[in-house]
Amino acid sequence: MSRDRRFMRLRVALLGALVFVGAGFVVRRSYELSVERAPALREMAEEQYQRNMRLAPKRGTIRDRNGAPLAVSVDVDSVYANPRRMRREGVDPARATRLLTSVLGGDPERIQHRLESDRLFVWISRRIPPRMAARVHELAIPGVEMVREGRRYYPNRELLSHVLGFADIDGNGIEGLELQYEDELSGSSERVPVIRDRAGHVIFSEQALDGRSTRGADIELTIDRTVQRIAERELSLGARTFEARAGSVIVMDPRTGEILAMANFPSFNANEPGEVSAGVRRDRAITDRFEPGSTIKPFTVASALAAGSIRPEQSIGCEHGALAVAEYTIHDDKPFDILTPAQILAFSSNIGAAKIGGSLGREGLYRGLRRFGFGSRTDIGLPGETAGILRDYRHWYEMDAATIAFGQGMSVNALQLCTAMGALANDGQLMQPTLVRRLVDGNGETLREFRPRVERQVVPRATARLVADMLTGVTGPGGTAEDAALEGYLVAGKTGTAQKADYAHSGYDGDAWVASFVGFVPAEDPRLVISVIIDEPAIAHYGGRVAGPIFRRIAEATLRHLGVPPQGVAVTERPRRAAPAAAVVAPPAPEQVAATDLSPAPGAGETRVPDLLSLAARAALVQLRTARLTGRLEGSGRVVHQDPAPGDVVPEGTRVDLSLAMPRADVLTTDDATRLASVQVTP
Repeated sequence: MSRDRRFMRLRVALLGALVFVGAGFVVRRSYELSVERAPALREMAEEQYQRNMRLAPKRGTIRDRNGAPLAVSVDVDSVYANPRRMRREGVDPARATRLLTSVLGGDPERIQHRLESDRLFVWISRRIPPRMAARVHELAIPGVEMVREGRRYYPNRELLSHVLGFADIDGNGIEGLELQYEDELSGSSERVPVIRDRAGHVIFSEQALDGRSTRGADIELTIDRTVQRIAERELSLGARTFEARAGSVIVMDPRTGEILAMANFPSFNANEPGEVSAGVRRDRAITDRFEPGSTIKPFTVASALAAGSIRPEQSIGCEHGALAVAEYTIHDDKPFDILTPAQILAFSSNIGAAKIGGSLGREGLYRGLRRFGFGSRTDIGLPGETAGILRDYRHWYEMDAATIAFGQGMSVNALQLCTAMGALANDGQLMQPTLVRRLVDGNGETLREFRPRVERQVVPRATARLVADMLTGVTGPGGTAEDAALEGYLVAGKTGTAQKADYAHSGYDGDAWVASFVGFVPAEDPRLVISVIIDEPAIAHYGGRVAGPIFRRIAEATLRHLGVPPQGVAVTERPRRAAPAAAVVAPPAPEQVAATDLSPAPGAGETRVPDLLSLAARAALVQLRTARLTGRLEGSGRVVHQDPAPGDVVPEGTRVDLSLAMPRADVLTTDDATRLASVQVTP
C-alpha cells in the first residue's frame, strides 16, 4: 500500500474519530438538557411566558332589603408611567407633566419628580373617571399607560353614608359596615398561573376567567332604601328648620328588631369622605350619648307596674309642681296636684315619675332600666357603638335616684332608646336590633343569616299593653306631643326635653337642649318604632314641638310606603292642654245605657254601636273596626263616654267619639329619703 493511501486512511480514521467524539458530546449534551436538566430548563422556559398573577378579588356589594345597591365596586382606569421608557423615547418630563396636570390636576412638582425618577413604575393618578381616562388616552404620551382597578362607589351618595362608611383608595374598609365586614367583603386573594405575550399582556388563563370563587361576599341589609330616604329628608328638614346642631332618626320594626332606616344629620357624600371632618362622618345614632330626659319615664312606669309597686288606677300626689329633696327642689313644667300614671306620662310630670321611681327603690329602678337594655351595648354590629351610662345603684346619691327616674343623671344612645320602646310595642319582648340580614357568596349561596332574636321578656305582656295604652295620651288632647298625632292612626309615644350637661362649669347648660320623641304606630298593632333626637335646636327646644312633627311626617310616609291602612282614628283640632289639678271621672250619662231588645235591628248598610264603656283605647278601636265604624279619641286611659250611645243603629263608617280617663284612687306616698329630683334642679 502506497504511502499516500495510508495517509488518507489515517486522515479518514482521524476524522471519523473526531465525528464520533463530537457525536458523543452532542448525545451527552442532549441527554443533559433533555433528561438531567429538564425540570430546571422547563421552569426557566415557563418563566419566560408564564407568571403567577395575584388575582385581586372584586369587593362584595351591599344591598338593601329589596336588592337595591347601596355600595358597589366598579372597574375604572388608573394612570401610571415608566420613567425609563420615557427617557429612552426622548419624552420631556416637564412637557409631559404639563399635559397630564391639564387633564388630571394634582401637584405638578410631585408628578414631575416622579417622571424624572429612574424607576420602571410610578403612579400618576389612581381610579380616575372615564372622561379623564379618555383624555389621557388621547394625549398618547410614550411611557404613560393605564390599568384597570376596582373602585368603591356609592350610587346614592349621601344616603345611609354614616352606616355604610367608606373604603380607601386600595379598597380597604375604613368606617361603618365597610370596616365591620372587611374580611367578608374583601374576599380571598389568590395567585393563579397566566400566559403572557412578549409585551407582558395576559393572553390566557383558565383560572382567571372566573373570579366568583375569590370575590367578596355580598351583604343584604334590613334597611329599606325608600324609608331611609324619607327619614333623611325629614330629619334634615326638621333640623334646619329649628337650626339644630345635629340629629338622628331610627326606624325599626318592633316585631323583628330589624332596622328599616338609620339617619344622621349632618350628612356627607360617601364617595368624597375627605371633604368633611371626622365629626360629621360619625354615626351619631350609636356613638353619641345624651341624657334621655322624659323619654325614660315609660320604662320607669312599666318597671313599677311589673313589680307591683304602683297600680294602674293609683293617684299620685305631684306637690303642685315643687318637691324638696334635701337641698334641691324638683319642678314640673306646670303645677299638678294629683295625677294617675297615665296622666304623669301624658303631662310629663317629673315629680310623679320621681315618686314612681321611689316606689321601686334604687335597686328596683336600676334593675328595671337594665332589663330594658340601658347601660349596655345592643351589639348591632357597627364599630363605635357606645353603651351609655347607667351607674350601679350602690353608687347613687339621693338626687341620682330621683333624676334617673325621669332621665337625667344617666345617658343613652338613640338606638338603645328605640330598642327599649320597641319592647313596649312588642308585648314586652326586647328584640335584638338587626341591621344585616344575610351574607351571600359569589355563587349566590348564603354564608350566614341573621334571624330575629328575642333577648328577653322585659315586662309581662299585660303590663306592656297597659303602658302602650297610657302612651296614647301623650299624642292626645292636652298631651305633650299633639303634633306627633297622625290622621287615621293611633300613636303611642313619649317626648323628651333634657338640658345638656355643662362639662366646663359643671351642672347643666341653660341654653343647650336635646329635644326628642320616641313612639310607635299604629298603637294597637305596632308596625314602626321611630326615635327622633334633635341636638341643640336653637329656635325651640321642647320635644313635642321639635321632634314630634318629624316623627309624624316620617311615620305618615313610611306607613303609606309599607301599605299599612289607616285605622279610622281622627285627629281633631285640639286646644292646647290645660293642666288639671286632679284626674276626675264623670259618671256615665243616661244616654250611655246599653240599648234594650226593643231597639231596631240594623238594616242594609247599617250597624249597631258596641258598648265600649270601661274598655282601654286599644280594645275599643278593635271593636269599632269589627263593627265597621271609625273612632275619634280624646284623653287617655279607659272609655268613660261615647257618642253615639251603645246600641244605636247607625250607617256603617260612622265616627264614634270616645272620651277616655283614668279613675281616681288613693294617693301614692313616698318617704322623704327616697324622693327624687328633676330636670330643673335649683339649690
